[in-house]
Amino acid sequence: MVRVKEAHVVTPSDPTPDTVLALSALDSQLFLRFTIEYLLVYRPGQGLDRPSTATRLKTALAKALVPYYPFAGRVRPHPQGLGLEVVCRAQGAVFIEASSERYSVNDFQKAPKTVAQWRKLLSLYVTDVLKGSPILVVQLTWLADGGAAVGVGINHCICDGIGSAEFLNYFSDLASEKCQGLGLGVSVDPKPKPVWDRHLLIPDKRGEANPAMHAEFCGVPDLCGFMNRVTSRLKPTCIVLDERRIEALKRACGGESCTSFEVVAAHVWRSWARALGFPKNQTLKLLFSVNVRKRVKPGLPEGYYGNAFVLGCAQSSAWELGERGVAHVWSAVKRAKERVDSEHVRRVVELVSESRASPDSVGVLILSQWSRLGLERVELGMGKPLHVGPICCDRYCLFLPVTGERHSVKVMVAVPSAAVGNFHRFLRESNS
Repeated sequence: MVRVKEAHVVTPSDPTPDTVLALSALDSQLFLRFTIEYLLVYRPGQGLDRPSTATRLKTALAKALVPYYPFAGRVRPHPQGLGLEVVCRAQGAVFIEASSERYSVNDFQKAPKTVAQWRKLLSLYVTDVLKGSPILVVQLTWLADGGAAVGVGINHCICDGIGSAEFLNYFSDLASEKCQGLGLGVSVDPKPKPVWDRHLLIPDKRGEANPAMHAEFCGVPDLCGFMNRVTSRLKPTCIVLDERRIEALKRACGGESCTSFEVVAAHVWRSWARALGFPKNQTLKLLFSVNVRKRVKPGLPEGYYGNAFVLGCAQSSAWELGERGVAHVWSAVKRAKERVDSEHVRRVVELVSESRASPDSVGVLILSQWSRLGLERVELGMGKPLHVGPICCDRYCLFLPVTGERHSVKVMVAVPSAAVGNFHRFLRESNS
């Protein structure tokens, strides 16, 4: 379905520091040692010349790797501890150009048929991010109808969703025809200016953190063969919740005090639990990232692109999720967010540093919000993307932006095929 034309190593366009940078305790967490994979799909554009577009993207990428020079390095374990570090020697990112005679833009308007159907749209699949693999991979795939798909893989140890989106928007600015028209030697400054400063999230080693105080790191009894139940015959699904439906959910949860994220998260978690039919006494958890840039004291500087989130954890029994209504579930999500203050973050930093605490999988639905990262603004000189999502649609639930509908959310997650019908039916309910 996808044929690779060529692959290049792209190095920074100007000299960059030759150094080794320590990653923070949050960056070094065991469960972040994988690649964030984005897929952006662009409509056919009049006058979109393939060779010049590929050259323009490679030139922009080389420029972006100057202020973001750690993206051109390699991650390795720290020789004297549990943490990680980045060796910055301008080793470079990988740029791949490919084509597909099978896919067209319309194929990405719905969920893929299988979890890995779109895997080849990011052909270099990094399975171990600590063994000298490139931190950044970009693949431009030309589609059969003249459109384009851009797959991006970024080592999660380097940055979180906010940081990766800031990098991609800077890359996009550099790839714009306006910037390219200024000449190859001219660049634009990134906004915000990228800040490393990983020392700000190093533990103070008080030794007071107790894992029992953090439900996200505590396991729950498995009463149903949980992993087999949630991973068996997975079928990718997606459904758009528009502004009208989200407002109805807010009214059902109490109105003005509710955020869109809280009510949609509660509704999706509840619908997922009902559709999969867990035993009533099975404890279930919703884990979601909470941005701590402004929650820690003092706050992190603007432009900090490292991992600056901790996991919020809402917990409930399957019976409560099914029977007590969406307002009850919303209150659990809201309380989980409110628990994350500066002291909470300090304890998490200490726990993941000293004990390598990591979430267990039993009972867990993981949710990540991509709908407010600004990925829909990554134009790369090809217009706004028609679709923003993951390369692979797995059992981790994503909230995605909807092009032209700022207040809508596309929910994408893979569920067992037998549960798809009920999952969609429950999601379409707004006020139960």
